[in-house]
Amino acid sequence: MSTVILIMGEPGQGKTTSMQNLNPETTVYFDCDKKGLPWRGWRKQYNKEKENYFATSNAGAIYNALESIDKEKPEIKTVVVDTLNWIMIDEEFKRMKEKGYDKWQDLAFSVKALISKAKQLRDDLTAVFVAHTQTETDDSGMIFTRMKTSGRKLEKISVESMFNTVLLAKCVDGHYFFETQARNSTARSPMGAFETFEIDNDIVEVIKVLEEF
Repeated sequence: MSTVILIMGEPGQGKTTSMQNLNPETTVYFDCDKKGLPWRGWRKQYNKEKENYFATSNAGAIYNALESIDKEKPEIKTVVVDTLNWIMIDEEFKRMKEKGYDKWQDLAFSVKALISKAKQLRDDLTAVFVAHTQTETDDSGMIFTRMKTSGRKLEKISVESMFNTVLLAKCVDGHYFFETQARNSTARSPMGAFETFEIDNDIVEVIKVLEEF
């Protein structure tokens, strides 16, 4: 069973930047937002020629690519899917003229199937999913942050529940970090894996901790 991680947060909070220390020789990056990566020199690290960078938000294509990586590319140790939200938007736009419940059910299934496939990859693979968040205030004034989803079906599924590790990316006074446990959010991590509530936003260090846990 592979390791799956969800990194969530608002734009500009360091979600994608936290991937910059990954080894491009052992990483495949699915840029679903199709906006490129935010650090200098990334095009030399990740590109089509190296077959480690794909600008796509097609859930089926990513699903098939995960199967291929699992069976045919033992050198790959990490896959990044950035972001789940654009996969949802892609599926939604394909069927925007359709009415009824079925399209939302199919959208939820495609997201669930993709995450489930990632969890079934070989033991030495880590799949990192990235997602945007939304923060809501209820009638009592309580503020709560969760992953942003499309359609009520995905809200009912609670995408975060499919992950043992959900880290909330934040930036405060220029300091970028991950929250490892819930504090008015759906953040979570295995009990005792991380010694502190806040950790540096370096996915390589996160993977090391989870491998040793």
